[in-house]
Amino acid sequence: MADLAEPLHRVKARAAKIRLAAFDVDGVLTDGSLILGDRGEQFKVFHTHDGQGLTMLREAGLHIAVISGRSSAAVEERMADLGIRYVYQGASDKLSIFNALLRELGLSAEQAAFMGDDVPDLPVMIRAGLAVAVADAHYLVCQHAHWRTRHPGGCGAVRELCELLLDAQGALANLYDRYLR
Repeated sequence: MADLAEPLHRVKARAAKIRLAAFDVDGVLTDGSLILGDRGEQFKVFHTHDGQGLTMLREAGLHIAVISGRSSAAVEERMADLGIRYVYQGASDKLSIFNALLRELGLSAEQAAFMGDDVPDLPVMIRAGLAVAVADAHYLVCQHAHWRTRHPGGCGAVRELCELLLDAQGALANLYDRYLR
């Protein structure tokens, strides 16, 4: 079970309102390792379970965004493969991007979740209606999270949040039913 900063019923009440799920990349969608090749190229490892969770969120009609302080062609490619439209890289001010995205989508902060792992994520987490920390997040991030995953970043933590959101909104069982036919 995930660590809770709030009682589960309150976390689920927050999750039921979410229309936008936004994620940091390094340390959330990846394990935070920076793998550099001899020619300076960057390599990132993404977990397929996280990708399936994001696909299910998209299929359920939720907006998905990534807001990363770093820029990487691998992130651009992976997000395109998953059909994720809102990809912001090289973001020195994640909160400004988050606020602009809320305005563009016509959403309130209460309708947005953000998953982070380190202190640059705190301004967005403090504003979001549902702030989520991965299991191995920095202690300050954990202190400001409404919910904390069991899995560390890059190892299925994103899938946990996706399933929480879908379950709270009554969509998870229907999405899984199609695989059981």
